[in-house]
Amino acid sequence: MLNFNIQSFFKIVLIISVFSIVSAFYIEYILGHQPCNLCLIERIPYILSIFLIVLNHIFIKKDKFLIILLFITFIASFIISIYHFGIEQGFFNESTICGVKNANGIISKEELLKQLNEKIISCKDVTFRILGFSLSSINIILSFIIICLLLRFYVIYEKIK
Repeated sequence: MLNFNIQSFFKIVLIISVFSIVSAFYIEYILGHQPCNLCLIERIPYILSIFLIVLNHIFIKKDKFLIILLFITFIASFIISIYHFGIEQGFFNESTICGVKNANGIISKEELLKQLNEKIISCKDVTFRILGFSLSSINIILSFIIICLLLRFYVIYEKIK
């Protein structure tokens, strides 16, 4: 096992999360690749992890509890990413999450028709790849690695604190 403390690990997760969010915004706003709804949802665990790590560092300082929260957060990220990858590969059918931009703002049939006429990015269409991998497949790998490390740190927490 790598020989560093839990605070260093939290910093690494924080850097990965910030880098992931900044990259997503760069790909969207600078490179012009529009994300689908699941891509937007996949950002939530990273934003949440940033918030949790900063909050823990400033106020709470309950490392074991943070490990559990981050574990749950990245399990959710992993599941969402697998679902998204499954849609991309045709293993799953697209759900209503992929079809509607903002269901909360629809209050009339005219607004619904207007939204249906807009071009909505399909969750099965991969618009951006890195080394041939879709962002959802990269997210699967990244989430899995973080989950494994969090599990490892939870198991050996008493020895390393």
